[in-house]
Amino acid sequence: MATHSWLHWPAWFRTRSPLAGSPLTFGGSDDLRDPAEAKAWKNRRRRVQVSMKLGKSQLLFSTQEQTPQICVVGSGPAGFYTAQHLLKHHSQARVDIYEKQLVPFGLVRFGVAPDHPEVKNVINTFTQTARSDRCAFRGNVVVGGDVTVPELREAYHAVVLSYGAEDHRALGIPGEELPGVLPARAFVGWYNGLPENRELAPDLSCDTAVILGQGNVALDVARILLTPPEHLEKTDITAASLGVLRQSQVKTVWIVGRRGPLQVAFTIKELREMIQLPGTRPLLDPADFLGLQERIKEAPRPRRRLTELLLQTAEKPGLEEAARQASASRAWGLRFFRSPQQVLSSPDGQRTAGIRLAVTKLEGVGEATRAVPTGDVEDLPCGLVLSSVGYKSRPIDPSVPFDPKLGVIPNIEGRVMDVPGLYCSGWVKRGPTGVIGTTMNDSFLTGQALLQDLQRGLLPTGPRPGYSAIEALLSSRGVQPVSFSDWEKLDAEEVSRGQGSGKPREKLVDPQEMLRLLGR
Repeated sequence: MATHSWLHWPAWFRTRSPLAGSPLTFGGSDDLRDPAEAKAWKNRRRRVQVSMKLGKSQLLFSTQEQTPQICVVGSGPAGFYTAQHLLKHHSQARVDIYEKQLVPFGLVRFGVAPDHPEVKNVINTFTQTARSDRCAFRGNVVVGGDVTVPELREAYHAVVLSYGAEDHRALGIPGEELPGVLPARAFVGWYNGLPENRELAPDLSCDTAVILGQGNVALDVARILLTPPEHLEKTDITAASLGVLRQSQVKTVWIVGRRGPLQVAFTIKELREMIQLPGTRPLLDPADFLGLQERIKEAPRPRRRLTELLLQTAEKPGLEEAARQASASRAWGLRFFRSPQQVLSSPDGQRTAGIRLAVTKLEGVGEATRAVPTGDVEDLPCGLVLSSVGYKSRPIDPSVPFDPKLGVIPNIEGRVMDVPGLYCSGWVKRGPTGVIGTTMNDSFLTGQALLQDLQRGLLPTGPRPGYSAIEALLSSRGVQPVSFSDWEKLDAEEVSRGQGSGKPREKLVDPQEMLRLLGR
């Protein structure tokens, strides 16, 4: 949770704020001996109050000042947490959340695995934010298409870009275009009901799948491929994808990384789930872990515990575990020190038949450790290759600075460089790393920066039309935004459809059907 203590705010804010030069006792004007100073202090206090509660400070804005009109682009965790912070810490602010999908919640809905329902509980918090009378959801609006960022900046006092990472990093190797090679991001979107991926139709008729990358998304995908379909029946996985998974012939999944066991990016929770996955056995080479026992003694606790679990899993199992593994019909394994070099095609060139991996070794120490090819290669037969080497943000509008190499909007503490009044939060601010909690803290900091700038008079003064101006633009362009109450109708329909089969919901995946249900 972000800390909002006055003493933790940057020095420039403490010295330039309306409270600068005043005693930090936060008492009344009687604390000041000079009558002129007392009067000035009283006037300053009318504009800004600092209330101390539970050891934290909160910036409160006078009810006599203008209503800040703020727009947030993107309704995933970054967008909602930013909106939440602004609404909580400014009693007059109005926030409009724009979203290109017809439905809210971003990666919480479309990225979190269906067998991880507890992670989706944050939707309850986001719903409370969206129902605030000072917040509005504007779905089915493509910023950068239906409306431009300069048009939003003209209508609002501040604009926050929180649209996440909508693309994937390409492998950049020969054969990447072959049928049977898919971005893991698209596969995740397919089983989670992302409309743009609903017709993906992955071919799961092969025996072996290879996932390139060793992060949590890679383990999510491997787990969904190998989980007995009956274990997914009561989740919110889409009916269409569950039907395809029922027919899957995939028996072995290799999860490939260019570095070693000490550099894997997944967490112990996801690894433990893989180890305990019913009907599967792990394939780990003990030789990959030689000497690690000593090396991990000085590692941070999370890394040490994770590596110890890998070591334990690689060891020869006990009798009970060996019996369980012997009866397993499916397997998963980790291949280290391998980097994709080429996707191999079938003799007719019409499908994926394998992948050529360059054998690597590590050079450098600590954070500078990198994998370099040794010159050796290894061919791994497979019929499906899923690339999980990272998500990537896209530039949203020509007017917004963008770093194509890092895939982020250049910013300082969430303030977009050289564009006053424009901010960013979440993955488009810092890159596609971290979990929902990381995004929460990051978004709170962006919200805090915006409120500081508002208090310092760095944002436009005078009233701004906000959504009324944008609504007129969208109407003239034939765009029909959907509201949060519209979403709640779709939500009720999904829940109703899921009840018959004991699912929490059956997701709607066709935007045209959604619009028909809303009478559009």
